[in-house]
Order: sequence, then structure tokens, then C-alpha cells
Amino acid sequence: MDDLRLEILAEIRRTLSAELEFPGTVELHHELAADLQVDSVGAFVLAVALEDRFRVKLTGTEASSVISVEDLVGVVERAVYADRSAGEPQAAGGRASP
Repeated sequence: MDDLRLEILAEIRRTLSAELEFPGTVELHHELAADLQVDSVGAFVLAVALEDRFRVKLTGTEASSVISVEDLVGVVERAVYADRSAGEPQAAGGRASP
């Protein structure tokens, strides 16, 4: 798994643990709703945390297709790469330069 995917997964794990108080392990194959009990409010909290961390905007269309943690990692990864290809300079850690 490349560095960006690992960073995204780490942020998902951090948010689930710290913000949503999920006590268990979080793996790529887990389904957000079925396995991790992420409801609509939890999904919103996750989306905002990921948007803030990676300085991207997640679209509702993409978000609606997310079932698993791996799906969510893929959506964020595509958003980051789309941002980068649009020519926005990036600083360390995937954040846009001010």
C-alpha cells in the first residue's frame, strides 16, 4: 500500500477512534455501516475530517457509493490526485500550501 493510502487509512482510524469513539480495529475490508456502525452523522464527521486533513472536497455522488473503508480510501485518494493534477501545490503530508 502506498504512503497516501496509508495516511488516509490512518486518518479514518483516528477519526473513528477519537471523534466517533469506535473502540475496535478498522481494516480496509470493513463495511462502514455494518461493521463499524457508522451512521449518517458519523459519515459526515468522517467526510469533514478527511476533507480538512487532505484539503479536498468530497462529492456527494462519490460518497454515496462508499460501502467499505477501502471504498472511502479510494474516494479520498482520487480527490487528492485530482487536486494535484489540477496544479495545486502540495506541502508535506498532502496538505495544500497556503
